[in-house]
Amino acid sequence: MANIRDRTVAPQKGVADETTPLIAPGTTSKVDEIENGEVEAQTSDSEESEKLPMAQIMLLCFARITEPIAFFSESILSFTQMLHMIPWGRAADKFGRKLVRVISMAGLSVTSALFGTSRSIWQMIMYRSIAGVFSGSIVAVRASISENSTPRTQARAFGHFAFSNNLGIFLGPFMGGALSRPADQYPSVFGRIQFFRDYPYALPTFTTGLIGATACVISALFIKETLKKTPKKGVNGLPPKVMTITEIMKSPGVSRVLFIYTFTMLLALAYTAIVPVFYFTSVKLGGYGFSEFQISIFIGVGGLSQAIWLLLIFPRLQRRIGAGAVMRFCASVCQFAACQLAINDISPSPETLGTVNAISLTLNSDLRTVAPALFASLFATGIKEQIFKGYFAWFILILLAIGYRGSLRWLPAKAEGKINSHSTTATGFRDTDE
Repeated sequence: MANIRDRTVAPQKGVADETTPLIAPGTTSKVDEIENGEVEAQTSDSEESEKLPMAQIMLLCFARITEPIAFFSESILSFTQMLHMIPWGRAADKFGRKLVRVISMAGLSVTSALFGTSRSIWQMIMYRSIAGVFSGSIVAVRASISENSTPRTQARAFGHFAFSNNLGIFLGPFMGGALSRPADQYPSVFGRIQFFRDYPYALPTFTTGLIGATACVISALFIKETLKKTPKKGVNGLPPKVMTITEIMKSPGVSRVLFIYTFTMLLALAYTAIVPVFYFTSVKLGGYGFSEFQISIFIGVGGLSQAIWLLLIFPRLQRRIGAGAVMRFCASVCQFAACQLAINDISPSPETLGTVNAISLTLNSDLRTVAPALFASLFATGIKEQIFKGYFAWFILILLAIGYRGSLRWLPAKAEGKINSHSTTATGFRDTDE
C-alpha cells in the first residue's frame, strides 16, 4: 500500500540523480491536508483499502456482544468499570489487544454465570463489582477494529461494532425473560431439576456465561493480534518513551474530542432514561400514555431504524462528508459511531490508541453511574410539580442539545475525518508505519 513516505520521492521520466528534488511539487500541500484532518482516499491502484477483513470484524463484534447481553447500565458495574478502564487500556497498549481481550472475557464469563446463583443483595453487588473489574474487552475490541480498518473503511467497521452492541442490548432482556424461572415456564423440561427451582435466574446467566466463554475461546484461537510492537530501543539506543495520561490529554485536540464524546453520551443516557417513562406516563400528566405493548413497539422500531442507519447510511455519509459533519448533521441522534471515529483520528499514535479509548470509556462509566438516576428524577419532579406542564426534563434536554451543537465548533480539524476521493492513497496509522 502506498504511504506518505512513498509520495515524498518524486519519480521522473528518467533515472533520478543528485539533482532530482526529494520532495515533488505539491507534496507538502497534500501532507498539510492530512494534518488538517483530510484523509486521502485510495482509488484504482489500491483496491484492498476498500476491503474490510470481515471475518476478523465479525469475530470482534461477537466478542463485543457478550457485555451488553450480560448487563446494560448499572451504577455499581459502571463505578467499578470507571476505576479499571485506564489500567486495561494501558495493558492493551503494552501487552497487546488479544491478551487483554481474552483475560477480560474469561473473567466476565465466570462472574456473569455466577450472578444467577446470588442469594442476597451483597452477593449480587460482589459479582457485579468483579464483573466491572474484568471490563477491558471493550477497550481491546475498539482498538482492534480500528487497526483492522483504514480511514476509508472504518465507518463500515464501526457500524458493525455499534450494531453488535445494540443487538446485545436487545438480546439481553429477551434472554432474561425467556429463560428465567425455567422450572415454572417449562415444567416438562426443567420442572424436575431442583437446581433451577433453588436458583430460578441461573439459566439465563449461565447462558450468558456460555456465550462469553465461547467468545473468549474464539478470541484466543482465531482473532489476530493487531498491535504492532514498537522496538525495544529507539533511535538513540534508549527505550521509547511511553506517554503519560497527562501527556495524552495535553496532546493537540484530545481533550476537546473527549469532551464532545462525553457530551454525546450524556445526551444519550438522558434520552434513554426519560423516554420509556415518558411513553408510559399519562397524557394528562405530560406523557404519551402508551401500553406496555405500544412501548415495546416504539422502542423496537427505534432500534430497527438505528440498525439501518448504522449498517447502510452512516458509512456512506461519513465517507462523503466526514465524521465531524455527521455529528453536526445529527446534532443529538445516531452520532455515536462518528464520535468513535473522531477518537481514533485524534489519538496521538497507534501505541496510545487503547489508552485514549480507555479514557473515553472511563468518562462514559462515570456518567452511567449518575446520569440515569439524575434525569429520571428530573422527569419525575417535572411531572409531580407540573413544571412546564410536565415537560421540564425535555426542556433541560433541549438546552443540552443546543449546547452540544455549539460544542461541535471545537472539534479539531484532525478529527473531522474528511476523505478526498480524488486523491491516490489512503492514510492511517498503518500507512505511516509501513
